[in-house]
Amino acid sequence: MRYLLSFFVFLFFAPFILHSQIYEVSGTVKDGENTTVPYANVFILQLADSTIIKGSSANEQGFFVIKNVLPDTYFLRASYIGKMSKFVPIDVKKDVNIGTIIIADNIESLDEVEIIVKKPTVSRKVDRLVFHVENTAISDGNTWEVLKKTPGVIVLQDELQIRNQSATIYINDRKVLLSPIEVRDLLEGFSGVNIKSIEVISNPPARYDAEGGPILNIITTKNLIPGYKGSINGAFTQAIFSKHRFGTSHYFKTKKLNVFASYGIRKKKDLYKDDSHVNFINNSNSVFSRWKTDYEKTTKLLGHNANVILDYTIDNRNTIKFTSNLAYTPDKKYRNTSNVDMRDAQMQLDSTLASAGNIDGNKTNLAFDLAYKHKLKKKGASISINGHYTSFNMDEEQKISSDYFNSTGDFMRNFSFHTNAIQDISIVTSQLDYVTPIAQATMESGVKYAGIESNSKIDFYNLIGGNRVLNSALSDNFTYDETVFAAYASMVRNWDKWSLKLGLRGEYTDAKGISNVLGITNSQNYFELFPTFYMLHTPSEEHSFSLSYSRKLERPRYQDLNPFKTFRNENDFIVGNANLKPNFSHNFNFNYTLKGEYFFDLYYRDNGNYISVINFQDNQNRTIRDLSQNVLESISYGLDFTYSKSITNAWFLYMYTSVFLESETFLAVESNNVKATNAIKGFYGYLANYITLSKDGSFTGELAITYLSGNIHGSYTEDSTMALSLGLRKTLWNKKAVISLAVEDFLGMANGRYTSKYLNQDNAHLAVPESQYARVGFTYKFGNFKLSDNDRGIEKKERDRID
Repeated sequence: MRYLLSFFVFLFFAPFILHSQIYEVSGTVKDGENTTVPYANVFILQLADSTIIKGSSANEQGFFVIKNVLPDTYFLRASYIGKMSKFVPIDVKKDVNIGTIIIADNIESLDEVEIIVKKPTVSRKVDRLVFHVENTAISDGNTWEVLKKTPGVIVLQDELQIRNQSATIYINDRKVLLSPIEVRDLLEGFSGVNIKSIEVISNPPARYDAEGGPILNIITTKNLIPGYKGSINGAFTQAIFSKHRFGTSHYFKTKKLNVFASYGIRKKKDLYKDDSHVNFINNSNSVFSRWKTDYEKTTKLLGHNANVILDYTIDNRNTIKFTSNLAYTPDKKYRNTSNVDMRDAQMQLDSTLASAGNIDGNKTNLAFDLAYKHKLKKKGASISINGHYTSFNMDEEQKISSDYFNSTGDFMRNFSFHTNAIQDISIVTSQLDYVTPIAQATMESGVKYAGIESNSKIDFYNLIGGNRVLNSALSDNFTYDETVFAAYASMVRNWDKWSLKLGLRGEYTDAKGISNVLGITNSQNYFELFPTFYMLHTPSEEHSFSLSYSRKLERPRYQDLNPFKTFRNENDFIVGNANLKPNFSHNFNFNYTLKGEYFFDLYYRDNGNYISVINFQDNQNRTIRDLSQNVLESISYGLDFTYSKSITNAWFLYMYTSVFLESETFLAVESNNVKATNAIKGFYGYLANYITLSKDGSFTGELAITYLSGNIHGSYTEDSTMALSLGLRKTLWNKKAVISLAVEDFLGMANGRYTSKYLNQDNAHLAVPESQYARVGFTYKFGNFKLSDNDRGIEKKERDRID
């Protein structure tokens, strides 16, 4: 009994005994010039194998504290943007203040030490969330996999989204200008080992263009080792049709010159099916005709993408950067067929329509970007100048032939037409930015000019007896010119447990669109201010609260402004709108973070006169058209919850849920122009498990499930969807090669039916792209593959609106 009592006494007092033997390690991080290094990472490592035990980040003044350190002898090391301090031995027997730890500029390589960290961390800055993945198990995958695990990010049909908005991808604060599918191809070929962190910027600050939604900024590690590295990569995807992708990249670095060149080629064939029905309604609000359409479209393309990037360091204070991107699709082909059953109200067959069409097109997108940066004598101050030019050209030739048959199958008539369409866009921008510390704050400001010229032309020909006859009523020339002048200023201040960032951006826009045939001239001249506000309070290491606001702008895309018709058949087409106007939104966010693992995000967006593509049926002429329209009002709000944690060293769990409301009120142009509202209360859930399947970490797998209860798209309401995906990844030959397998949409439930039913509108369709597929990928690296390259995209919002 005495021994049993002693045991319980020990259990009771053990926590207090252990707590009395836990200490703090503190100090200040400085560089080789004896200047403090804000936000540097500081780690405590085991002596035996340099494995990280604990870590912390320095504050604005470079001061750090690492708490709850057990008595022992350790190494201490600091890092910042790829630079490391020397190992500093410490003997922890009490609270230790080491004074200053130096991150020297001349340390270039850490090949002799491999640091292994098992748990990624998340921190919140005043205007963004930062997901730290460097040297973690998460970074062992490719960049696409890392983004999928980033808190607050969801993936819907190859598109990355944040709060039901498409996310724009940046690499080292430079924009990646590719389509969602091309972005995925790029990121799957980019190793996560090169990633330091992912920045989730839901409300971009004033230095970014007023136009645009949330941003995912990929920060790569920066290594100073000179040398060469290269890689080749490829992927084979089998869906209904097969697709192939091949790419190669090369990077060469000397003391002053960085050269990066890459080339990728993508060959694919896709099948898209659409099963739709329309109930046409008469003036008595009764259905008088029912159409059912089976539509199939096959797309074939061979796309080329080339990049050349040059960075030259003139001296310690002056650098020049040149970037060039070329995207070239010389022969894109669409082949489509549609079969329409036309029945009366009693479902008796009235007639049928068989339509076949094709579109052959070419597209070239060429961009140049030149930047110069000068570091001023004042510490932390710099001035940057940037110039940009884009040339975009697209031409398409379309032919459609439709045969009509009566209820007994007898031929009635044929209608055929032919269109030639071209579009040329030129974009010129220039920008000046200035950054300087002021007292305890940092101020940044800048000015920008953007000039856009867009020229579009379409010639519509009726085919009569094999001859082309110009239809001037459906032909047009459309020109659009836009000039934007912008200026911004922002200030950030950090003190104690608070951070505050204020910004203001002003943009003046002068735009004119002219439709020669329709006789429409749309001129817009406006000056608008775009304030931003961010506040962060961190009362302790386990809790943080943030509040943000921004006003944003969305301008019409150039192709949406063209008042042309793009036909699926003569009764079903897409039409542009030369009278579109920009819309302005207000974005509010409140965030709470607990222990760096639990994230709560309450948001509200007043989307204003959002530009939406709305489907309308003309009951009198029995046609269907998609029309770009400024809605009357649009709001979004919701509560997001994210949980991400390394359950074990081999198992990382990521969960994201969202309860939201989306609402749009628009003008029902086919219903006497009355107001109509489409709204939905929805739920989104994503659960992913990332598992290391081998002791050396070379074999990993993932299993994820996605559920969406429904959503709205213009006048359509989407049914619920669910997708199950599986991935396996194996590294070979000392991480020089990677082979991967991905299987998407196991259950075949990733596509939901879209329904538009209100007033005198009643139609629905089920769109089925090739969402179910298996993909095998392979990457091989050669040379000094541990180098971090200078790959970057071109950050230009004006280019977004091209396609």
